[in-house]
Order: sequence, then structure tokens, then C-alpha cells
Amino acid sequence: QAQLVESGGGLVQPGGSLRLSCAASGFTFSNYAMNWYRQAPGKERELVAYISTLGGSTNYADSVQGRFTISRDNAKNTVYLQMNSLKPDDTAVYYCNAQRWGTTGWIKYWGQGTQVTVSS
Repeated sequence: QAQLVESGGGLVQPGGSLRLSCAASGFTFSNYAMNWYRQAPGKERELVAYISTLGGSTNYADSVQGRFTISRDNAKNTVYLQMNSLKPDDTAVYYCNAQRWGTTGWIKYWGQGTQVTVSS
């Protein structure tokens, strides 16, 4: 059974840093592109960062470009999100997502989310 488990969230002051981790199991991790999404209260879920299967391609939302870095370790079946210079607007539940194109459509898995709160 496919599973994604996020960790590393918490309360941090503005300007601080956090590193989120997402551990995958139950599927061939290296075959899946990985994404980090976030959802703030009252807002839609938004894509924060993307990384390709082998890590050679990444992409970021404009709001986090230059502050967040996505990376992956296929040997450990884990994807990371390094978040620096955090702002109150970064407060949200952060979700890990795995996806690939299958024979009949997209195959997607989601984690349960981890809360990030940026506040003084």
C-alpha cells in the first residue's frame, strides 16, 4: 500500500527556517515526480515546488522562489523541502504528493500533511 508521511513542521518565527521531509513506501519512489503543496485556512491548495524523478528538474511557485529548495534522495525514498526566510504568509498545512502517468491516467498519492506556522 502506497504511503507518504510528512514530518518537520512546527512553529517558527518570521525569518526562520524549517526542513520538511516526506518518506515514501509501498511504491517505486524513483518512478514518480514529487511535489509539495500547501493549503492555508480559507484558501485553495497550491503547488509550492516540483522535482522530477531523478531530481534534474525543479520548479517553484513565484511566492517561494529563492527561499525554498526541493530535493530528493531516491536511495532513501524521501523528498525534502528546505524553507528559509519564512514569512507569516507561508503558514499552511504542507502536503507531499507523488505522481506519474499510468496506462489509464494519472496515478497520485498524498500524504496527511504537516502544519507550518510562522509567527512571532
